[in-house]
Amino acid sequence: MIQGTQCVRGAARTVINTSTVALGAGIAVGPGIEESLLEQGPDAFLLLAADGTIVFVNAAAERLFGYPREQLLGAEHTILLSEDERGGFLRVFGRLGRGSLAGGRPFAAAGRRRDGSELSLEVTCSLVTVGAGPAMAVAIRDGSHREDTDSGRRLAVSLLDATLESTGDGILVISNEGLITGINDQYLKLWGMPPELIAAEDPTALVTFISRQLLDPDNFLQKVTELYFRNDRQSLDVLEFKDGRTVELNSRPQKVADTTVGRIWNFRDITPTQRARDQARRALAELAEQADKLKELAFQDPLTGLANRILFTERVAAALLTRDPVHVLLLDLDDFKEVNDILGHHAGDEMLVEIAGRLQRCVGPHGTVARLGGDEFVVLLVGCNDSDAVAQRIVATLNAPFSIEGTLLRPGLSLGVASRSAGAITSSELLRQADLAMYAAKEAGKNCYLHFRPQMLAELLARTQLTAGLRRAVELGQIMVHYQPVVSTELLEVVQFEALARWQFEGKLIPPDEFIRIAERSGLIRDIGAEVLRRSCAELQPWLAEDPARTLAVNVSGVQLLHRDFAERVLDIAACGDVDPHQLVLEVTESVFFDPRSHVIAQLEGLRAAGVRVALDDFGTGYSSLGRLQELPVDIVKIDKSFVSLLHTGAEKLPILTSMIHMARSLGLKVTAEGIETPEQAHYLIAHGCDALQGFLFSRPEPDDRRELGIRHTAAAVAALAGASRPG
Repeated sequence: MIQGTQCVRGAARTVINTSTVALGAGIAVGPGIEESLLEQGPDAFLLLAADGTIVFVNAAAERLFGYPREQLLGAEHTILLSEDERGGFLRVFGRLGRGSLAGGRPFAAAGRRRDGSELSLEVTCSLVTVGAGPAMAVAIRDGSHREDTDSGRRLAVSLLDATLESTGDGILVISNEGLITGINDQYLKLWGMPPELIAAEDPTALVTFISRQLLDPDNFLQKVTELYFRNDRQSLDVLEFKDGRTVELNSRPQKVADTTVGRIWNFRDITPTQRARDQARRALAELAEQADKLKELAFQDPLTGLANRILFTERVAAALLTRDPVHVLLLDLDDFKEVNDILGHHAGDEMLVEIAGRLQRCVGPHGTVARLGGDEFVVLLVGCNDSDAVAQRIVATLNAPFSIEGTLLRPGLSLGVASRSAGAITSSELLRQADLAMYAAKEAGKNCYLHFRPQMLAELLARTQLTAGLRRAVELGQIMVHYQPVVSTELLEVVQFEALARWQFEGKLIPPDEFIRIAERSGLIRDIGAEVLRRSCAELQPWLAEDPARTLAVNVSGVQLLHRDFAERVLDIAACGDVDPHQLVLEVTESVFFDPRSHVIAQLEGLRAAGVRVALDDFGTGYSSLGRLQELPVDIVKIDKSFVSLLHTGAEKLPILTSMIHMARSLGLKVTAEGIETPEQAHYLIAHGCDALQGFLFSRPEPDDRRELGIRHTAAAVAALAGASRPG
């Protein structure tokens, strides 16, 4: 039962009492007559619940849409609307709830019959109360009598209505007459505006309500006044709320054709965006305040306070734009890693700081000193006509000793100098040239400086080619082994062969010192060393088996000893070659005993425990003193040929040479002298107690198939020595 309906078309809600009502001329109308009137009325009538379902229809609605009443009741009201009206009347429902007159005035809509055909409708809506909740009474007439052939206009109106409700902006449209012709829910939410204020349709009241919420209401009111005096103007403003919100107001004329019919007010809440902008401005301000600090951090080495690579590169590039002389001096500290390993990284840092200070004093204020990283420093000289004087001063100054925590250190360095030539050159090329010169200085013996020469680049390319060739030779098993005999001064016969690696590249025999350095740099020395030991054990095994006193000597690089499985690998190869470890001698240089890693010495001690003997090669050229000799885990010392070469007639007095021999023998060590080329040298060394001799006097190193020839040459040389020593 309908408990109320609206008497007239409009937005105001009126409830009709269901008690008897006098219709006039004494005619009394009792309860139920309202339904009869609605049922028999000429207009279609629907009653919609709040969710849009149909709860009442009359006969005219059945006739208009072609649906039986039973099918309509409980159905969605949108089945009576065309596709253009899919939003239905619920938005009208909402507007009526806000007190707007928009739904109470007749408006056009597009309907759809049961057979799918469309028809034009004229619709009026009003609110009623059914039971305890609101409902909407919808009166519908056939609108085909209207001349509305423009279906596109209906679609546009529908789309506009849907857009107003779906946008996130608050939108208000006011006609020139001051009537509200358009409004959406977002507008009400934005301002917290009560529905009765909207129902009053008083633009002045709306403006006043808004201005009370603003920080600067006077400016807003002035802007509104200006726009209404100039209704053709467009305006974009930002409004600051008292509660901290920020709203962007875009106001523009509403035009139909070329006629202004009203004004559209578009309010957009930009508070999050504004806050993000404010945060960005504050962040930029903070960055600006710290600009100097950031620049310092970006261009300064944190440990030494020197310029870093970025700043150095920029200054070189700037210097190259001038016509002044430009020099780059690149230096690297020699053996700096040992300082870190032995004394700790804090000591290494102290050394770097000390080096930085010395460099700055050498260069002065007219040059730039930078640390590129690690122990690598670089100096830029601009307008300097004597780079050699600066380089000499750097080498001398840095090489002076200084103390860290009671330990006296003397830094060593290698320095490369590159200068701008007449041709164009970039900063990276200049630095690369200095780098090549620095490595050339390192190979030249360290603690010196060299200028870049174009040949250095050619030498680098040659080394690169040699490295590639050596790698291929190792992969293909092309490393050869030659054997040089070692003669016992007691037995006057060959008691040992030293196995020496040989490599032939592109028809040329590469000197051992040259390709061994390449092998150590590239890591190939591990495979080469293993191959030399494996092949010499196989080739010399029959000769070694004839006499247990005979031995095989092989050279071992410090790089090989860095591998923790070195000792195990040596013993495995000897076992596979059926060679007794007691017949194996490993020749090492003094430098391996200064490696702080304990496993290097431990491996040598483990090999000695298994019977392998250790020989100290090139003795006298390293850093150890005779007093330290007794501390080293060695069995044999091999006197370097540089000392032997001092002997010419055999009558020389060489106290250093003789002291080395006597000291070693007094410690129970065997002494071998290498580089013997003359009988006079051999006689002198035999007379002073050498246990074994080795050199070209007896035989050059020969491949295995010529080893017997080497033995014969040695026998002839020994016989000649013995004959020369006989009296008269």
